[in-house]
Amino acid sequence: MKNCPGGATASPPLPRAPARATSTANPCFSIAGPMTASASPNALPADRLAAGLDTIVREAGALARGFADDGARQWRKADRSIVTEADLAVDRLLRERLSALEPAAGWLSEETADTPARLEHRRVWIVDPIDGTRSFVEGIPDWVVSVALVEDGRTILGAVFNPTRGEMFAARRGGGATLNGAPLRVPAAASLEDARISGPRGIMDRLYRIGIDRGEWIYALAYRLVSVAAGRIDAAIASANASDWDVAAADLVLHEAGAALSTLAGEPPRYNLPAPVHGPLVAAAAPLDEALRAAVRRVTDAADPSHRPPA
Repeated sequence: MKNCPGGATASPPLPRAPARATSTANPCFSIAGPMTASASPNALPADRLAAGLDTIVREAGALARGFADDGARQWRKADRSIVTEADLAVDRLLRERLSALEPAAGWLSEETADTPARLEHRRVWIVDPIDGTRSFVEGIPDWVVSVALVEDGRTILGAVFNPTRGEMFAARRGGGATLNGAPLRVPAAASLEDARISGPRGIMDRLYRIGIDRGEWIYALAYRLVSVAAGRIDAAIASANASDWDVAAADLVLHEAGAALSTLAGEPPRYNLPAPVHGPLVAAAAPLDEALRAAVRRVTDAADPSHRPPA
C-alpha cells in the first residue's frame, strides 16, 4: 500500500535485473477541473463479462503459482515495498487480456505507473496482480489476484482468486457473490465483544486496550476482506492509505454477500479518483459495522486527530 499510485513499470520485456525494475510511480496528480468521461456506448454488460473475467483471473493465478513454485526473483521498489518478477508478469498478462475483454475501460494497477488517462473513462479495470506479495515470497498461502471493473466510481464486477487454496471469490453488482460458484451470505453478526476481527496490528492493539480481542492476522487485504464475506471472520479493518487495487474487488464481494465496506463516517468508498487512496475502512455486516466504526474512530482519534471523519 502506498500514499501515491503506481509502482514498478510492467512494460515488456520483463526486467532481468532488479536495477531495471524500480518504481516509476508518478506523484499523485491533481485535476484542475472536472474531466469528461468517455461515454463508452459499446461497453458490454457486466454479466457478459463475468465468464471472461473468471477465465482470465484463473490464468493469472496459474502464472503466479508457477513463479511461486519455482522461486521468483524479488527486489524492492522506490517505496521499499517488495516486488517480484511474478508481479510484473501477471500484471502484463492481465492488462493484455482484460483490455481485450473490455476495450472501453481504462487501467489502474499497483504495478503500472499511474496516469490521468484513466480519469477519462467511465469504466476502469483496477488490478492488484499479487495482493500479499510478502506472503507470496514467504510461501504463506494468503496471497491473491484481485481484479475489479469499476464504473462511475463503483465496482460492478469483481474477482479475488487465491490460487494456492483454489478459492475464487466473485461478484457482479446485483447478481450476488460466490465462492467457487456457491452463493455467499454473511451470517448474523456477533457482538463487538465476541467478534472475530482481523486488522493491522497498530489498530488492533489499541482496540484490545478498550476490551476488543485481537483476531486472526490475514496479510493480504483483499483476502482479509473476502474472509468476512465467507463468514471466516466477523469483521476486517484496513488502515489508512489502502489503495483502490487493495479493496475494489473485495468491496463488491462483501456488498453482494450482505456486508459492507465503509469509511469511518459510514460512507462507501469511491474508486478511480485522482488519488486512489483511502482512509481507514471497516468491513462487517450490520449492526456490527456501526459499532466497530465507532470503536475504530475512538482509538484512531486518540492516536491522530487527523483521522477524525467529517461531522
